[in-house]
Amino acid sequence: MPLPRPAPDRTAVVTGASSGIGEAIARELAGRGHGVTLVARRGDKLTALAEELTALGVRAEVLATDLSDRSARAELLPRIVALGLVPDILVNNAGLSTLGPVASSDPEAELNMIEVDVASVADLCTRFLPGMTSRRRGAVLNVASTAAFQPLPGQAGYGACKAFVLSYTQSLTGELKGTGVTATALCPGPVDTGFGEAAGFSKKDAEAALPPIMWVTAKAVAKTAVDGMAKGQMVAIPGTVNRIASVFASVTPRKLLVPILARTHPGLKK
Repeated sequence: MPLPRPAPDRTAVVTGASSGIGEAIARELAGRGHGVTLVARRGDKLTALAEELTALGVRAEVLATDLSDRSARAELLPRIVALGLVPDILVNNAGLSTLGPVASSDPEAELNMIEVDVASVADLCTRFLPGMTSRRRGAVLNVASTAAFQPLPGQAGYGACKAFVLSYTQSLTGELKGTGVTATALCPGPVDTGFGEAAGFSKKDAEAALPPIMWVTAKAVAKTAVDGMAKGQMVAIPGTVNRIASVFASVTPRKLLVPILARTHPGLKK
């Protein structure tokens, strides 16, 4: 099922659009003629991107929103409607990770991650999908990770969050069949976006743990994402090696896989 056609009063809402994969997806959608509504905590980081996309001849709005705040999330859809826009595409990309063993973690940081990575996805889907199904058109992209296919000692909370996003999105595809609305889980492997550095480990450590052949650019991830939505795919995984690795991770017995992952994860280095 193709993506909804671009129109002056239609918009693609992209969360976490201030950098990395979110920024690249916003560019990819704009390049295909879709107006975009850019969402992130700090609006100033979105302004330059909005100006760039507007120069391409598409409409771009900036809506600063702290997606860890439930009240702010509840106000997002009304703010979009107040602009006279119809959200036909929702990209739940905003996310973050903590690093290290749970036994030495910061409870507030862990819960903030779950609020953004899990609660925000479910919250926004719950709010945006009724309008899409009533119009019988729409597409949702929820950004998970190849981490969703396996446990992730060293980033236990993050891996579990992404497993939720994957399972949740797969269930949505069953619920949405015949409605004219699609749901796709994007599961990228390692991408050089600064995400790892924000989580607390160096690019050097990440590259040592994950072979160069697994790394994919944000631009390539964005193309896979939008192509996946356009095809109505349930799951989109950028990169052949990452697709193979995801299958391997899914079928390998946990008692074999978990010790290997624990030995190699940068977050558990002594």
